[in-house]
Amino acid sequence: MLAAAAAVLLAIAPQTAASQTAANQAAENQAAARAPTWVGAWAASQQIPEPHNTLPPEMLTDATVRQVVQTTQAGPVLRVRLSNLFGAAPLTFSSVRVARPVAPGSARIDPATDRAVTFGGRSEVTVPAGAEYVSDPVDLPVAALSSLAVSYHLPRPPDGQTGHPGSRTTTFVARGNRTRAADLPGAETFVRWHQLSAVDVVAGPGAAAIVTFGDSITDGFGVGPDRNERWPDFLAQRLQADPRTRHLSVLNHGIGGNRLLLDGLGPNALARFDRDVLNQTGVRYVIVLEGVNDLGSLTRLEPASPEAQSRLTADMIGVYRQMVARARARGIKAIGATILPFAGSDYYKPPPETEASRQAVNAWIRAPGNFDAVIDFDAVMRDPARPDRLRPELDVGDGLHPSIAGYRAMAEAVPLSLFDR
Repeated sequence: MLAAAAAVLLAIAPQTAASQTAANQAAENQAAARAPTWVGAWAASQQIPEPHNTLPPEMLTDATVRQVVQTTQAGPVLRVRLSNLFGAAPLTFSSVRVARPVAPGSARIDPATDRAVTFGGRSEVTVPAGAEYVSDPVDLPVAALSSLAVSYHLPRPPDGQTGHPGSRTTTFVARGNRTRAADLPGAETFVRWHQLSAVDVVAGPGAAAIVTFGDSITDGFGVGPDRNERWPDFLAQRLQADPRTRHLSVLNHGIGGNRLLLDGLGPNALARFDRDVLNQTGVRYVIVLEGVNDLGSLTRLEPASPEAQSRLTADMIGVYRQMVARARARGIKAIGATILPFAGSDYYKPPPETEASRQAVNAWIRAPGNFDAVIDFDAVMRDPARPDRLRPELDVGDGLHPSIAGYRAMAEAVPLSLFDR
């Protein structure tokens, strides 16, 4: 009888274990279905501000900083991410609040929309050196392509500032804790973001983010303050205008002067790729437009040998390969963008050898299989009469950067079919 009972138990045990596993999996699936879908609605690449963009410590002592960002995805709930990435010591934020601003370039907010931002239920948070901190969810609905004001108070200045100098957006600094204030009369102003790296929202099913990863052309050189006329801004407008792509947000991770291989204004592209692309909330696509500063810098001050020129081309392609491999490993579609012509640049004055390298790099980007898809900005932006130069009507005037019309043409050149579900 003991043997028979044991046999029955052995027969039942696998069935019981299998049933329990199935029940656990079902519970996990239900929990996942109920969990909010967070997606990045705004973001900016963090860097150490250059000396002329570094604020005096006394300006950030007992100071309220109010800055405005444009969200590219709608959602009923949001959260913000504070950054002390390049700080050398912990940084305390005694109060953080969000609200809707009333007008571009203004510190005024709508008091009815003012909300406290907490961290683990507390209004004060201390962010360790080298770290970022994500807030608790905040019940404040935001619309796509709308502005959000983020205000915080610093009792003491950061020991090593972190920010994004290329904000093209006005920020306000006032003395004392005035984060609740409906306006900040007399506030000092500057055009850069400071200690703020992202805003996420709870979005609908299938929501995802597109990271535009690049240099000053992506960051928006030439765009006036508070105008939102970078090519990623125009792309976001196109996405929101089409019901088939309204589930997509755009996160601009351009840094002026950025290079693939060497640090400059901000960390080199490969060094920041994991943080600025792979770790972004809800990212599903990345558009890589990098390399013009690598090409131009090689010969800006002195000629380069054929060996150095060849090595640069190979090294740039090597970095692209690394980016594509990392993106694919995370299930992110890697879209390569060809480098714009810049033979007319007064800054770089590139010789014919540089143009040959640009053509070689662009040929690699276009070749099937190297990226998951290609956007041929070169074909759209080059002058048919002089294909090594920008079209005059799309050139801001320096031979290197597009005009506002050029940024709009770039956004129009992006096939929305690249983002099919």
